[in-house]
Amino acid sequence: MKGIHIAEPLQLKLIELDKPVPKENEALIKVKSAGICGSDINAYRGTNPLVSYPRTIGHEIAGEVISIPPNEQGIRPGDKVIVDPYLYCGKCYPCSLNRTNCCEHLQVLGVHTDGGMVEYFCHPAHMLVKAPDDMPWDIMCMAEPLTIALHGLHRSRLARGEHIAIIGAGAIGLLAALAAIHYGAVPIVIDILQERLEQARQFGVPHVISSSREDAVREVAAITKGRMAEVVLEASGANPAVRMTLDLVSHAGRIALTGWPKQETSLPTDVITKKEVDIVGSRTSVGEFAEAVDLIYTGKVDVRKLLTKVVSMDEAVDAMVDIERNPNRYLKVNVLL
Repeated sequence: MKGIHIAEPLQLKLIELDKPVPKENEALIKVKSAGICGSDINAYRGTNPLVSYPRTIGHEIAGEVISIPPNEQGIRPGDKVIVDPYLYCGKCYPCSLNRTNCCEHLQVLGVHTDGGMVEYFCHPAHMLVKAPDDMPWDIMCMAEPLTIALHGLHRSRLARGEHIAIIGAGAIGLLAALAAIHYGAVPIVIDILQERLEQARQFGVPHVISSSREDAVREVAAITKGRMAEVVLEASGANPAVRMTLDLVSHAGRIALTGWPKQETSLPTDVITKKEVDIVGSRTSVGEFAEAVDLIYTGKVDVRKLLTKVVSMDEAVDAMVDIERNPNRYLKVNVLL
């Protein structure tokens, strides 16, 4: 079978691999679509310290079940499924709380272990999510990035009517904004790229702020009539953006940190105490796949708005190289097998 493989940083190829044989309690899946994520691009660049090489990439995966052992989800051969790519131990303290996304021994497909940008893939049967029979393949794999956005909204306890300042107008930030609109909240998207902000506006985001041209704190104050944002979601991973969350958040507000800064960020704890801010980390997702599938299938969150391009497996390597060179041209690129 074919697969997208990184031998070492900047050494990306479409290679031939042996078709896998499922182990006990694993399903065999014919992969139909796989999303190219920013973490895949960082793996290609060699800038993701969590990635080990050589590595077959891909963690945004949708496919058709070829074989599967009996399972509680009622999934059978021929069903459409989405892969939950976060492998957990089930024994550590976070796992005992059902917070398997922050398992002490977490392994993410395409990062710590080989991923699913291949023609056939084996995965634990209990970590598959059934999708409707008529759900389109090209957007099915976008359930995974939507779960990341939803997890940030859930961790921050976003409520109807609240303002949420979202820093970063990449795929996760824009999906969070679309989901926030569905929840009845008011998103304010902040970024340095005017093109991304224009896209956000076209998607129906009511407020956008160019932090390179405008005073984001002043603009958020004006939008919220001085209250500031009850919720701030940091989705860029930039150190100045992490620091800015404390200036954007209201007194008694909440901050969810979804982005991954490359370096430590210094924060004024006196501001945290003064405002009595709740700050939470938001890593991957847990339990959000069913909601993500429903939101995509019903069109409540129109993920197709973010889909820049669909490529074949033979075109995937060239697409990733171009995304790495010209990241601002793309929001989401999916591989259709």
